[in-house]
Formats: sequence, C-alpha cells, structure tokens
Amino acid sequence: MKRIFSIILSLIGISMIFASCEDKYTEEYYELQPVYLSYADFRQSVKITSGHDLEKPGKIYNWNQWIFINELTEGIHIYDNSNPTSPQYKGFITIPGNVDIAIQNNIMYADSYIDLVAIDLSDMSNIKEVGRAKSVFTYSVPAYESGYRLGKIDDTQGVVVDWTVKKVRKETEHIDYPVYPLYYAEKFSDFASLNAAANGTSSAAAVSGVGGSMARFGLTGNNLLSVDNSSYYCFDLSNPSTPTLKYKNYIGWNVETMFLYGARMFLGTSTGMLVYDITNTSSPTYISNFWHITGCDPVVVQNNKAYVTIRGGNICGGTTNRLDVLDITNISSIGLIRSYNMESPYGLGIDDELLFLCDGKAGLKIYTISDPYLIAENMIAKFSDIHAYDAIPLGSSLLLIGDDGFYQYDYTNLTNIKQISAIKVK
Repeated sequence: MKRIFSIILSLIGISMIFASCEDKYTEEYYELQPVYLSYADFRQSVKITSGHDLEKPGKIYNWNQWIFINELTEGIHIYDNSNPTSPQYKGFITIPGNVDIAIQNNIMYADSYIDLVAIDLSDMSNIKEVGRAKSVFTYSVPAYESGYRLGKIDDTQGVVVDWTVKKVRKETEHIDYPVYPLYYAEKFSDFASLNAAANGTSSAAAVSGVGGSMARFGLTGNNLLSVDNSSYYCFDLSNPSTPTLKYKNYIGWNVETMFLYGARMFLGTSTGMLVYDITNTSSPTYISNFWHITGCDPVVVQNNKAYVTIRGGNICGGTTNRLDVLDITNISSIGLIRSYNMESPYGLGIDDELLFLCDGKAGLKIYTISDPYLIAENMIAKFSDIHAYDAIPLGSSLLLIGDDGFYQYDYTNLTNIKQISAIKVK
C-alpha cells in the first residue's frame, strides 16, 4: 500500500511539473497597447475651437435654436438653427471621451470618459467649463479590433484614448487580466440625451433641451440620470455648475438606452425592456419587464403604449430586426400588441399619432400609429437615400442623424413631408 501511495505522489509531482511547464512559454504576437492621456491634461482639455467637418457623428441634441451634434469621443459640433433650411456652424467644444449630453438652465452636462463636465452656455460667444464631477463613471476604454490581443491597462497612468499595435515577444503565462468595458462599441455609440420633463420628444423647451431615443442621459427635476452597461447614476443639479453624484447602483445587464416618461424609467437592454419607478431618483424601484430575443433595443413611450426596435447583428447578437408595439396599460403586466419586420432598426421618435423610425441603411420611415395593428399598412413617407440612426421630432420639424450626416425634415404637411436641409459627413 505504501508503494502504491508513493507511486501516486510521484505521478502527481510529475503532472505538476508538466503543468508548470505548460503554464509558461515564449511566443511572438501583435498586441494592442493603450495610449494614455494623463489625468492632469485630460482635465484641462475642454476648449472651444473653430471646429471641423462632421466625420464620425454620434448623437444629436436640440436646445432653443441650437443643434448639438456629437463627434464620437471628441466633442460637440454647435449649429445655430434659427433658419432650419440653412443651419450655421458656430464652433466645436472639445470634450475627450464624450458621447452624451443634456442641457438644463443654461448648463450643458457632458460625459468625458470617467468625469461629468458642466459647461456654461448662457453666453454662446463665451462657452466655458464651470464644474466637473471627477471619477464618477466606470473606467472604460475605446473600441478596439478584436483580431489583436489587448495589452495590460494601467489606469493609474490616465485615461485610454487610443491604441497602438506593437509586435511583442515574451514569456507568457496564463493570466486573466481585468476586462474593461468599451467606451463605445460601434460606429455610433449605443450607450442623445432626452428631456424627461415631458415625453422626451415633443418640443424643445427653454429650460431643458431635447434629445433622441438612443439616450443614456435623462433630466428630471434637479437631477441628471444616467446609465451605463450595468449601473444607474443620479446626479444632484441643485447647484447647476457643481453636479454631484448622490447615488450609484447596479440596475441590470447589457443596458443600452434610457427613456424617462413621467415617474417611470424605461431601459432598453439586449434582452428586453426594464421598467423602474423613479419617484425617488436616489432609489429607483423595479416594476416590471418585457423580455424579447437578443438584440439592441431603444424604446419610446406615449400614453399606454411603448414602441421598441430590436436590431440583430454586430454586438447586439441575434438576427431579428423588428418593431414591437407593447401595451403598458397595466405596467406590471406588459403585453405584446404586434411585431413588425424591419431591416436594421435603430432609434425612433414619436409625436402624437406619428412614429418616426430610423431603419439603418433602409432610411427613415414615417407611420401613423392610431391603429397599433396596422402600422405597417399606414406608412405615409419613406426616405431611403440616407443611413438613419436617431431622430428628434419637434412638433413640425424632424431632426435626424445618420452615418452620412445630419438632416432636417418639415412635416407640417403630412402629404408632402420634405427634407429642408442637410449637413453631410466629409
């Protein structure tokens, strides 16, 4: 018996040696290494410049006569839209890592990687940063090519703003490094702020602005609400120039968009819609959900119905592309009214009995929705010569952003909806 026990111990020892040998080996490969912007430089980088052409447009926002167009992770283009047929370029606000904005009481709130920045717009000829909440958002990194290995990230060096490819040769061990979330995942960020004071899309207000359905920011009272992939943030805006994080907590998984409607928050996730009561913004209460197959899904709400687009492919997963119309009369038991097939739907906007749907390369589709069972049969206009991403209806005019630029449409006459201006990507 002792001999058998000795043999077993020997075999275990040999296997451990081989295992040790297998855990370390030398290899040669190409690696993506992070390019850092130091925290000191990062927090001194907000500035106003003469700007440049649209290159990688993200989300749009409307405030009074002003249009703000995000340039993904770079900042905000500013246009004077006093004459919608000919918007005038007024400059660019450099904001590293920016994707979303919201405006209230002349203050623009903008994400900037891990910080929330407050920018004073009371004098549009003298725009300036007036406050900053530091290190409030989850540390994230820019999108990267999946064909390369990711080098180790040292978040003490600053924020990651880019990647460089380097050939490396080294002894490698099987070590799992922390996985950082991507700051943006696609050409457009699926992570446009909206005015939560009303229904989020009806009209611009003097106090607060209006954004689109791809929102991750929302305003309610003296609070700015925000979501990332899994967390909910509530910022106190009682002192407008000094936003203060007063609450952060887990809210779900694969959260993509936020829509505020009254005292409720509707979250679009990759697997369904979540509904929360935000009567107490510092402690949102889960109400219900509506699960669907995997896909990206912004949502808009009006009265007792919710409209959800589901997009498959890319990071969204799944293969289904459709519009779901939901009955939310009983918010605790949401029911499906009907589904409509689409090609590649992104954002959407709603104005009374009109639904504006951005169907990717298939363009902009406009429907009357008085009968939720006959929406497909009631398409009143289609613009297929654009790549539609998100839309903001403003009562008589529609703002639209897409892969190829920014567009405005006049829909005062529903029998003759027409494009009135365009700012193309260069």
